[in-house]
Amino acid sequence: MSDERRSRWRLVLGRYARRHLPDVELTGDAGRAARALDYLYGREGAGRGELHAVGADGRGGGLEPSALTIPKWIAEVRDLFPKETVQRIQQHALERHQLIGLLDDPESLREVEPSLPLLQALLALKDGAKPAVVNEIRRVVDAVVEELTRRLASDVRRAFSGRIDRFRRSSLKVAQNFDAQRTVRENLKRWDPHEKRLLVEAPRFFSRVRRELPWRVILCVDQSGSMAASIVYAAVMAGIFAKLPAIRVHLVLFDTAVVDLSERVDDPTEVILGVQLGGGTNIGRALRYCEGLVEDPRRTVLILVSDFEEGASARTLMAVTARLASEGVRLLGLAALDDRGTPFFDHAMAERLAAVGMEVAAVTPKQLGEWLAQVIR
Repeated sequence: MSDERRSRWRLVLGRYARRHLPDVELTGDAGRAARALDYLYGREGAGRGELHAVGADGRGGGLEPSALTIPKWIAEVRDLFPKETVQRIQQHALERHQLIGLLDDPESLREVEPSLPLLQALLALKDGAKPAVVNEIRRVVDAVVEELTRRLASDVRRAFSGRIDRFRRSSLKVAQNFDAQRTVRENLKRWDPHEKRLLVEAPRFFSRVRRELPWRVILCVDQSGSMAASIVYAAVMAGIFAKLPAIRVHLVLFDTAVVDLSERVDDPTEVILGVQLGGGTNIGRALRYCEGLVEDPRRTVLILVSDFEEGASARTLMAVTARLASEGVRLLGLAALDDRGTPFFDHAMAERLAAVGMEVAAVTPKQLGEWLAQVIR
């Protein structure tokens, strides 16, 4: 085995590999990386997994110099590893190892790079955070929401850029707005029979206008623990949709109870901070509530974001879904609303919902914007 491979195995296996690779010593940045990883993955935790110092023998309580503190550890990780690796390590620290220090110390959390994986972890643990840490959690939410909104809003606006109005002239003279029939008709007197060509003096163009028909978009979002990323994206997309003209957006979160956050739809941060992950699931009850929001079925789109793991009566769920579809409501069931990752959902239930009128898919936020734009044209 080459020295490089031996060093990699030493880094991967941590300090517990010393008795198997006693002659491998990691120095420089490799040594720093090994120490930073050992701080998280090589520890022997106590209680509910809070980090403790680890000695050279792996049993804790070591006397090594310059022992890492949580803020120093965060700084080391950010300095040593690529951004995506940093985000994964931070996520492991919170999800798998319950890095309680981050939720006890606002200074530590302030050093963490905001990211969607970090936000997912904080959503699962935020109820145990001390009051002094809440503002730092809000900072992370604000940063993630701002980045996602900046990235997605332009895509949605492009999808909703409008339709052609064939009854008005346009001052925007671009090829896609060119009115060929009217141009020919109004320039026929300039037809040159000898040259067999039409001399066009005044080309005509269609006008593009925004769709002004009223539409109601209802986002009904499952608060199951597995749906954390989809909840974040749903809150962001609801905020973007709410800024579009002639569209009224409702945002409903549910587990076994139903919470209508439509009045907060323009503030995704507040929506996300109010999420309560986990608990049971009653999709049928949530759809019955959403049914009460429908005024004009043929101008209503209901988007269910769920893993379809119904914990209540499947018969009720099927009945309300079939009723909404028969009335003309467009129904889309999203097994995931995320930029990546394979969704985990109840395939059998998804097939049953599709059979009674719900379109079922796993889409990216950009694809959701494009789909919605197509529906309301």
